[in-house]
Amino acid sequence: MVVLDVQELLGITDYFLICSGSSHRQVRTISDEIVKRLRDAGASPVRREGERDAGWILIDYEDFVVHVFGQQERQFYDLERLWKDAPRVTVLGAEEATG
Repeated sequence: MVVLDVQELLGITDYFLICSGSSHRQVRTISDEIVKRLRDAGASPVRREGERDAGWILIDYEDFVVHVFGQQERQFYDLERLWKDAPRVTVLGAEEATG
């Protein structure tokens, strides 16, 4: 899992959270769990995209955007390289989320 601070580079959101699953089913499950946990915390997404193919699901919460990729899609789109000028944010507990 990677969190990029894009607020100085992009005017529409502050952070990108990028993570991936090993299958399309896992990508959908990760996406659903993120939405569920944030809804339980009182946050609802403004929009969700990409759920039909489940190779890349985008969940927009305005202040941050979650990108859940399949492994091949993450390598292909390589948002970390595309947004290489964005500082990475250290997230407590991220080690547990990445295995």
